[in-house]
Amino acid sequence: MGKAKTPRKNAAASAASPYSRPTGKGSAAKNNVFKFNTNVGQHILKNPGVADDTVLEIGPGTGNITTRILEKARKCIAIELDPRMAAEVTKRVQGTPAQKKLEVLLGDAIKTEFPPFDVCISNTPYQISSPLVFKLLSMPNPPRTAVLMFQKEFAQRLVARPGDTLYCRLSVNAQFFARITHVLKVGKANFKPPPQVESAVVRITPKTGAEKPKFNFAEMDGMLRITFTRKNRTLRASFVSKEVLAMLARNYRVYASMNGIDVDDSLVEGDAGDDDDDDADMDMDDDAAADGEAQGDDEEFGGMDVDDAADNNDDDDLPTFFKEKPYVPPPKTPSRRKKTKVDELVRTKVLRVLEQLEMAERRSRQCDETDFLRLLDAMNSEGIHFS
Repeated sequence: MGKAKTPRKNAAASAASPYSRPTGKGSAAKNNVFKFNTNVGQHILKNPGVADDTVLEIGPGTGNITTRILEKARKCIAIELDPRMAAEVTKRVQGTPAQKKLEVLLGDAIKTEFPPFDVCISNTPYQISSPLVFKLLSMPNPPRTAVLMFQKEFAQRLVARPGDTLYCRLSVNAQFFARITHVLKVGKANFKPPPQVESAVVRITPKTGAEKPKFNFAEMDGMLRITFTRKNRTLRASFVSKEVLAMLARNYRVYASMNGIDVDDSLVEGDAGDDDDDDADMDMDDDAAADGEAQGDDEEFGGMDVDDAADNNDDDDLPTFFKEKPYVPPPKTPSRRKKTKVDELVRTKVLRVLEQLEMAERRSRQCDETDFLRLLDAMNSEGIHFS
């Protein structure tokens, strides 16, 4: 009796896996209709097993995911930028029962007005990741849920929590409006042509009703820009830097003017300008090196003022024609703005808020959404605005 053929170990699991390599004659050429334009993020998901069940699809490509959506969805609305792709996905269902369930809109998803829908999925072109997330979250009636694929690093920032290395302004802004969870990683081999980066799928569930906080988004985003520009600084150092205080003082003058508040904008007596030490200049996190975080983006000229760097040059570095006569450097132009009483008032208000909330020595990477809401409300109560 011949030896019975034993199924290869894990063969069934491999065949059922959504990432199993396609087999069979002609499978390599399937859907290889034209050259994909990677400049606009056209990396087509070869196997549609990573998503199901939706109504709105952004970037359907050749329709690998679309055909799976049409098996379960009442209707699929696909928004596609490339006319070639739109024609391909339409042709793919032509003459089938699914044809009546598919509507293809040609255009840029960010500029297109979304028709009503309940659920969104997308193999998102990475160039529109952030605009797409906030377009979905800012809708008057956001989708019940969205399952979106992004570049792995972007996805990690979306789901990062206080204390995580990748926690940033994007994390806070997105999590104000939605609960975001990581679903799975997707390797490069699942795309054609393979992208240069790894991908990840996240689920975004917009908050509704009482869950959704009420605040001025422009104000909050302006404040977060300040706190996360150098997230390893203390909040005190971030807010009392010269540039930030100058901006807040300008905003306070506008606020006072609009609300009929008299302000004394005279110069502070005995002030010689902004030559005094700025306690924000060198206040960097002591454990940043231990965390392995690069400080290149956080340091401007190594913490040294450009003028100071020039003054420290040795005479031997001067060109020969400068050495023929004694070189006298030009005087510094008296362009530095002198402090006014409004500047001092704003600084006092900012520091008072930080001390009252016990947040002066905290860092932005340690604060959650509630902390930032409390901080914005207290700042606004003092007339400090960020937009």
